[in-house]
Amino acid sequence: MLQLPSFLLPASSLKRLPVFVLLLLLLGACGTGRYLNQGDKRFEQEQYQRAIEYYSQALGKTDRKGEVNYKIAESYRLSNRLEQAEPFYRAALGANFRKEDLYYHYGMSLKANGKYEESQRQLQEYVKVARNATLKALATREVENFASLSDILKKHPEFEIEHLETLNTEGSEFAPLILNNELVFSSTRGAGKLYMGNGEGFIDIYAANLSDSLEAIGTTVRKFEGVNLDGMHDALPAFTADGQIMVFARSNEGTRKGRQNVNLFTSTFRSGAWSEPKVLSINDSRAWDSSPAFSPDGKTMYFSSSRRGGQGGTDIYKTTLDEKGRFSAPVNLGPEINTPGNETFVHVAPDGTLYIASDGLPGLGGLDLFRIEDGKPVNLGAPINSTGDDFGLVFKDVENGFFTSNRAGGKGGDDIYAFSRSVKKQVNFFVDGTLFLRRDGARQQVLVPDNIVVLQDESGKRLRETSTDAAGKFTFTLDSASTYSVVAEKSGFFTARQRITTVGKMPPQSELTEEVNEVRLTATLVLNEIVREKPIVLENIYYDLDKADIREDAALELDKLVQILIDNPRISIELSSHTDVRGSDAYNMDLSQRRAESAVAYIVSKGIDQERITAKGYGESRLVIKNATNEEQHQRNRRTEFKVIRIAD
Repeated sequence: MLQLPSFLLPASSLKRLPVFVLLLLLLGACGTGRYLNQGDKRFEQEQYQRAIEYYSQALGKTDRKGEVNYKIAESYRLSNRLEQAEPFYRAALGANFRKEDLYYHYGMSLKANGKYEESQRQLQEYVKVARNATLKALATREVENFASLSDILKKHPEFEIEHLETLNTEGSEFAPLILNNELVFSSTRGAGKLYMGNGEGFIDIYAANLSDSLEAIGTTVRKFEGVNLDGMHDALPAFTADGQIMVFARSNEGTRKGRQNVNLFTSTFRSGAWSEPKVLSINDSRAWDSSPAFSPDGKTMYFSSSRRGGQGGTDIYKTTLDEKGRFSAPVNLGPEINTPGNETFVHVAPDGTLYIASDGLPGLGGLDLFRIEDGKPVNLGAPINSTGDDFGLVFKDVENGFFTSNRAGGKGGDDIYAFSRSVKKQVNFFVDGTLFLRRDGARQQVLVPDNIVVLQDESGKRLRETSTDAAGKFTFTLDSASTYSVVAEKSGFFTARQRITTVGKMPPQSELTEEVNEVRLTATLVLNEIVREKPIVLENIYYDLDKADIREDAALELDKLVQILIDNPRISIELSSHTDVRGSDAYNMDLSQRRAESAVAYIVSKGIDQERITAKGYGESRLVIKNATNEEQHQRNRRTEFKVIRIAD
């Protein structure tokens, strides 16, 4: 029996305690210590589900809450349940437990639950203090990947998905493959000995009859004969084009590090049965070799491996199969595809396109699905990708197929979903613009050829630029739901700017006449000559009676002047306020000065340098209509103007 730690109570206090109370304390400490010891033992044996059970029993009785919460979180992470680890990592930090990898894994668990902004902040803070070079590199890459997140989220849905309710169980079903009108897949559904890594059953290979009705898939399921062994994980089969050679992954040989012993095995179909599986020579005894996939002609096999010499994590390799059934030395697909994270679950579509799953490329969650285009991965976007793990994609034909996900709303751990390409008609957005120039006093504006025009996003970030043609025309392509500005500059002229938005302008599918349609917006930019000391009226700057406060409607108009000052950083202006003739001269002069100063204060609050803008009240001294007789004429006199007084060199 463990002794009660001396730091819990002073020795003198122990002497004064009744015997039965001391006994209860000793037994309590004994139980807590036993749970922690058993948890540590199971954790070391990689029996993570059992470790979680023991740690959970100890959690409410120990003063080492930070450490125990951390170990529970690690147990979830290492058994591929990162999203469940988040509250325990957070609790460990809250209990002042400090371990470097905790900061990184907590950030990744936030991402696994779709908390992208929190995840980004956490990883950015970790990068500042990281000492572990490997984790720092992973965190740095993840922070960089967040820059692509908004583009992935805005992608037009390429697929529609449907959960296979009949096929999936409370266990895990994953990595579907099509063979002889059957859906071959891997599953933990079998009732029997549990695998203590995650509390589910051992993985075996199964087959279900395919049907045109997705609801019917799973009504008839059989265990794949000849390859499944009790107490072993047998999964992820791949078949040559003729269906005669199978390669699959087998793991957990019962050794202390059995979870790492994942190797590729092969079996041949002879005389109506599969031969005794044999381990492939291309395996690396020190690495995890898994997820094989053949090309449509059966001559090239892809697989993932954690062997040394890769980019990190698991990388994708390829090997060729000769006429005698021998595999060539594996070749890494290189850094354009493989990352310091994990790349795995390859599929070669009927058209030869390679699809992979990766958690090291920019994505929405853990593993995301990617298509390789021109040698580079392209994220498939939602809904086929989610905040969870999405992997194991396979095409049934050009338009339809199946994939795996552990996203929320499923039936078990991993579930199989069907997908089909969206048949929605495509809409491409453009803005077609014309650039003009107007000199002061000219009757007409003229076209401006060969002048740069810039496309900015809503935050003012420069996206693209082009030059006007001989007729002053320009064109940009746009996204389907974004807001932009088109901007042009020329020395001696005010910068021309126009806001363009595609938000809410997507036509209904019923109104589209072609498979690919165009929506073209228009823009007209005018470069107006800058003339010093020439007053320019700011329209719709109104004040309440006898007040100088900036109203909301006036603020909207003053924001336009703020933008002019931002776009033209070399100019300095005088902002003037004028009144009508009603009221005394002195009062009107004071009121107009207060209104001008109020407007200037608002503009300065938006970040404009005070040195660039002067407030001046003119009262009723500069009337536009000297003998105003009605309210409309008085309003024209009650105006706010600005004029350029300096242009910096």
